[in-house]
Amino acid sequence: MFKGSIVAIVTPFKKGKVDEKALGDLINWHIKQGTNAIVPCGTTGESATLDYKEHYRVIRFTVEAVGKRVPVIAGTGANSTDETIMITKEAMKAKADAALVVTPYYNKPTQEGLYRHYKMLAEAVNLPLVLYNVPGRTAVNMLPSTVARLAGIKNIVGLKEATGDMKQVSEVIRLCGDRLTVLSGDDFTTLPLMALGGKGVISVSANVAPKMVSDMCALWEKGKFDEARALHYRLEPLNSSMFIETNPIPVKTALALMGKIKEEFRMPLCEMAPANRDKLAKVLKEMKLI
Repeated sequence: MFKGSIVAIVTPFKKGKVDEKALGDLINWHIKQGTNAIVPCGTTGESATLDYKEHYRVIRFTVEAVGKRVPVIAGTGANSTDETIMITKEAMKAKADAALVVTPYYNKPTQEGLYRHYKMLAEAVNLPLVLYNVPGRTAVNMLPSTVARLAGIKNIVGLKEATGDMKQVSEVIRLCGDRLTVLSGDDFTTLPLMALGGKGVISVSANVAPKMVSDMCALWEKGKFDEARALHYRLEPLNSSMFIETNPIPVKTALALMGKIKEEFRMPLCEMAPANRDKLAKVLKEMKLI
């Protein structure tokens, strides 16, 4: 179910509200461009600034707009186990195909705490779960030994790995084998991670260049390594530009420059500094995206 280019889709806003028309248009564009699955309400979807009603609505809307054409993996993580269970149950009611669950942030649980958190969630919901390890956002690193323990739980099926540490990725895959699907959580690591045995990426760059990211993953899977590598290098300037300011500020700015959404964020996120906006626009022009 989970392989190839999986977009961590933005949440478009218009006058302070979720812009469902723009979100629906993005979803249809992604499916036509070859995106393999869609993640609403992740970091890139500004989940931290959505209230519960909005969060549940975005998941439900995405499921309905996708209409079973590709899997929907709903972002449901929180820094409280009870809250995570509550949000994940709502994703299950909305008929999401799976949930992407970030490690609890800010409170810095131990490895045993992480294990118990995910075990309690897995026991509380009948939904495939994709673990999400992103220490740069959460201040906690889920170690390969903990991932291996969790891989023994039936409905824990995947891991989005965003440490950027290929040694850690290698150890996870060595310990878990076919029990767990490992996906890149950083666009610049997608190709090396797939070379180690990973299956694809949950991507920021795919918001802007969905066909290129999808083609790169598909070419690698088909054994067309030189062609996949060429796309990797073509995408590198875009991958870098997506993080010249805090995600999702650059990606939403790029989509606005492409005419696909309004350039609108939820505070405390705000518009890009002019110099960085110019750098981003230059990359988009060079890639013929605007």
